[in-house]
Amino acid sequence: MTSTHPFLKEHREKHLQELKQFLSIPSISSDSSYKQDVLRAAEWTAQALKEAGMEKVQVMATDKHPVVYGEWLHADNAPTVLIYGHYDVQPVDPIELWETPPFEPTIRDNKLYARGASDDKGQVFMQIKVIEAIMQTEGKLPVNVKFIYEGEEEIGSPSLDPFVEAHQELLAADLLLVSDTTMVGEGQPSICYGLRGLTGLQIDIKGAASDLHSGLYGGAVQNPLHALSELLASMHDSEGHISIEGFYDKVRPLNKEEITTYQHLSDDEALKKQLGISELFGEAGFSTKARLWGRPTLEINGIWGGYQGEGIKTVIPSEAHAKITCRLVPDQEPAEIARVIQTHIEKHLPKGVTVDVTLFDQAKPFITPYDHPAIQAAGQSLEKVYQHEVLFTRMGGSVPVVETFNTLLGLPAVLMGFGLETENFHAPNEHFHLDNFDKGMETLIDYLHRIKEAL
Repeated sequence: MTSTHPFLKEHREKHLQELKQFLSIPSISSDSSYKQDVLRAAEWTAQALKEAGMEKVQVMATDKHPVVYGEWLHADNAPTVLIYGHYDVQPVDPIELWETPPFEPTIRDNKLYARGASDDKGQVFMQIKVIEAIMQTEGKLPVNVKFIYEGEEEIGSPSLDPFVEAHQELLAADLLLVSDTTMVGEGQPSICYGLRGLTGLQIDIKGAASDLHSGLYGGAVQNPLHALSELLASMHDSEGHISIEGFYDKVRPLNKEEITTYQHLSDDEALKKQLGISELFGEAGFSTKARLWGRPTLEINGIWGGYQGEGIKTVIPSEAHAKITCRLVPDQEPAEIARVIQTHIEKHLPKGVTVDVTLFDQAKPFITPYDHPAIQAAGQSLEKVYQHEVLFTRMGGSVPVVETFNTLLGLPAVLMGFGLETENFHAPNEHFHLDNFDKGMETLIDYLHRIKEAL
């Protein structure tokens, strides 16, 4: 469907062209060579807010990438909604797997292909255009709004916690609205009430002072790749259970309703087909959705060392490396999980090598009661537009700032995203279904009117 809202319907093609401009900016926050592009995306976002009728729009510096702020505060006796999103994107590697260039947005089969199309530029754009549509057709908003858009979400939002702490009065509101999550399936609206947290680290194993000839020294010294493989293997048992002492100590159990709902939503055959695999694998005793949404993980994200070129080079490498991230669930503390992993590494390090551990991104898990009036109102808006009963779910990913806003500002969070898990965010050929582009904006317009009465 195309939107039924008169302003959105009339300007749909113009909006798609504007979104393509936004998506053409390679705002890759993890790569310093794209710093100016990240700034350019921030400035583009700020200009879009100004054109939507927002006031006090600013591009505000942080230690790394800027925050974009804007507001409209003229709705008397109405709540204030803080709208959050991010304008930075993931790297595009491997580039050769993209069917069309990642920063040359292309529409195919009613889907918009580009890096950031679903995560999160497409949804940020929707938020802004919804505000513009209301302002243009009604002359005012039903609620007060504040916007905060960051450029570091894809690198763990390192500057955002101190920014929020330093600007608590500026960001004070009654509700946080985020569109950076996914729906359960096509045509199936859902509200996310929980996010997993994150802790990341790198393991660097060191053996001899330099690479060694495997014929002259093989059998007499420890191979760092062997040592690393043994160490990593010690972190799980054969059934997917994490074998690190203390890892599960504070995991909040799923309640009976969650267990039943997640079992019902788990379609293992469809997931295997989608992923092109013959079998699923995970912690024994839990359904697939329970593993994805309500249980913690420890994943090896990268492992390297030794000769990588063509053919064989008969060496024992002097170094071996691995990157690990853990997705955490409510009541787990990222710093504590990092500590128990470090203890495990020290305890299980094979002889003949040394180890260094470097800590990376950390984010606390988040969960909010799904009977909160703001969340229930969101469900009503979704059901009205999608004509389908809404589901209340968790999400396996992390949006670190949600917990920050809840802790520092006391804001309940409505995580109303319109992406789909099949849209390849963080992977080649990321795309966004334009049906959700249209329905999502209809839903947000309805919600901003509905929330005035709900709070």
